[in-house]
Amino acid sequence: MSKDYNHSSFKQLLDKLQQESWQLELLISGFAIFGLFSAIGHIDLQLDIAHHKSRLVETLLWFAAEVCCWILISNLLIHVILRGLWIGALGLRYVSGDIDYNELKYSTKFTNYLKKKIGSFDKYIATLEDYCSILFAISFLFVFYFLASLLFIVLILIIVFVFLNNDYTGALENVLNITGVCLILFTLLGMLLTFIDFITQGFLKRKKWTSKLYFPVYRIFSIVTLSFLYRPLVYNFLDNKFGKRLSFILVPVYIGILYLSSFKYNNSNYIDIKKNSSSYHANLGNYEDLIIKDNDFIKQATIQSKVITDNYLKVFIVFDEDMEDRLYSYNPGLKPDIDERGLRSEIYFSNRANISRKKRDSLQRALYKTFNEIYSLKIDTASYNSHFISTTDNHKNLGFETYINIKKLEEGEHLLKIMRKYIRKNKKDTLNRRWITIPFWKFDK
Repeated sequence: MSKDYNHSSFKQLLDKLQQESWQLELLISGFAIFGLFSAIGHIDLQLDIAHHKSRLVETLLWFAAEVCCWILISNLLIHVILRGLWIGALGLRYVSGDIDYNELKYSTKFTNYLKKKIGSFDKYIATLEDYCSILFAISFLFVFYFLASLLFIVLILIIVFVFLNNDYTGALENVLNITGVCLILFTLLGMLLTFIDFITQGFLKRKKWTSKLYFPVYRIFSIVTLSFLYRPLVYNFLDNKFGKRLSFILVPVYIGILYLSSFKYNNSNYIDIKKNSSSYHANLGNYEDLIIKDNDFIKQATIQSKVITDNYLKVFIVFDEDMEDRLYSYNPGLKPDIDERGLRSEIYFSNRANISRKKRDSLQRALYKTFNEIYSLKIDTASYNSHFISTTDNHKNLGFETYINIKKLEEGEHLLKIMRKYIRKNKKDTLNRRWITIPFWKFDK
């Protein structure tokens, strides 16, 4: 069939499908809106989890998925509303026909004005049809535009991680740094030229001298942005004045929606519900029994509840990559030759980081010992002995956990203080400072 696209029968088929496409549009829009609304909650949860755990790759992937969903939902909802209006207009035309301005019996001034501004009812129906048809196509085109923009950012991040964030020294480090800076500058220049050409709707392609300069950049970045997948849609869209006008309308609408979604209501100038726990504020993210939803995250550490009736206090400290980096800074011997953190395959083609099982076990014991040297506990002003071990909480968060005896603790309000040792700038000595404060109330059963 693809070889017969110039055949008259194929063109007749396309014309027939074009006239009846509104039924497919409504069907696809309905199923797509239902599916997208069903998926957006899961995507939002996964994005929050990835962001909370500082996983850059997962955060970018889930962020892209969430934005694409909202672009499609917004456009398809508008499309369904306009299609419903179009169907209603068709039904009204069947009953009432065209607008009879003489039947309205308005003055000549108003009659002439309405004829000029509104015209015939068929024109109104045709305009709605154009908006609906183009809006359905532009919904997916805007998704590609967003993904192209995101790929520019991903490309810069890849250059930074590969060339600038390396462990080499000497001449090789200088070569990689210079290469990385040159690639970033070229990428930024390509982004600027591509953006200018996009905003001006092809200005750089029209002039002879600019087209010669822009053509190599266009060829390279058409691969980077995957524009070869949707290029026919773009140019078929840009050769239509109505399509151009609609694109200029939708972009400010999106910016306005984004701005309006940033508003929130503040109840106080001083009290913030998201503030970390202190002697004046108790954040629910520090109490295990209050973290009942998957998108309620631990605020660095938790105890079992605000009101403690047990004779022990359970302390859980959530683990992340920054914490492991702090352990490396405190004990440089823990840092492996090959950093295996991040997104990696579980299939290994060589001995895992070339570390024997015996050495790995020894380093793990050293890591636990270092952690317990850095982190200590106080309740009010009294220090408590603690021994943290690694585990997971009820929400499968990896971390370190310990239990301390508070049987002799007096009833009433108390402050748990998690202390952490910091290495001074001169790296010759350490300073033990309060890291987290969690208020709680102790009462006997």
